[in-house]
Amino acid sequence: MNVPEISGMLVFLAISKRTPLDVAEGILKGIKYFMEEKINSKVVGGHTIYSEWPLIGGEASGYAHKDAIIQKQGVRKGDKLILTKPIGLQAIMASYRILKDFPEMLEQYSNKELLKSIDLAIKIMTTSNQNVVKTIHSYNDFSFIHALTDITGFGLSGHTVELLQNSDLSALIDTVPSIKLSEELSHELGYAFDDCQCHETAGGMLIAVDPTKVEDFTSALTSNKISNWIVGKIDQTQSGHVRISENVQNIEITKL
Repeated sequence: MNVPEISGMLVFLAISKRTPLDVAEGILKGIKYFMEEKINSKVVGGHTIYSEWPLIGGEASGYAHKDAIIQKQGVRKGDKLILTKPIGLQAIMASYRILKDFPEMLEQYSNKELLKSIDLAIKIMTTSNQNVVKTIHSYNDFSFIHALTDITGFGLSGHTVELLQNSDLSALIDTVPSIKLSEELSHELGYAFDDCQCHETAGGMLIAVDPTKVEDFTSALTSNKISNWIVGKIDQTQSGHVRISENVQNIEITKL
């Protein structure tokens, strides 16, 4: 929502009664480290329950002037779509688990290349999107940004649909930056890579930008060492529908 500073986070943690105490403490220490060291904020409280499945999340609060808020809706015809992190986390993190338990399933892949992609996935998930928002706020007038969201559980396509809400517009995705090997792994493991519906965790920002300002804004992101790609555009073909181009360009990413 274009809020540059986070005042604090309430942490939600669900753990099994069998979870070793040092594991539970380690999770909380990791969250605390991220809040304090990565985004200059803090953990202010939270809630813990028992669950057979580990769950980690929470609620973050921040302050911004009402005129600075940018919502998930508001795209305009002709807008360019900018993405700030590659996709492919679902398949890569699946390979991380498979390598630990059933490495023979991935013997056709280079172990060295898999580990490199896993390291990149971890870097992606532990890199805050805060600098993207701070780049937006470096402009005195950022009205050229019409809508934004982050890419998480609904995947690139699903979150693009969110941008289209309350409009009669549609979107075309013609470029897909993805972590190296994630496309092949997705096909092999049954994830919806070709439809851009693979689940992501702590993915990048998806930003709808006026086409006249795209070059300037992407240069500003790059100057701030933020990876970015123009992945598509807003058009008016079929209301609320996201299309993947027949000639989509898949770009393999090896570093952030």
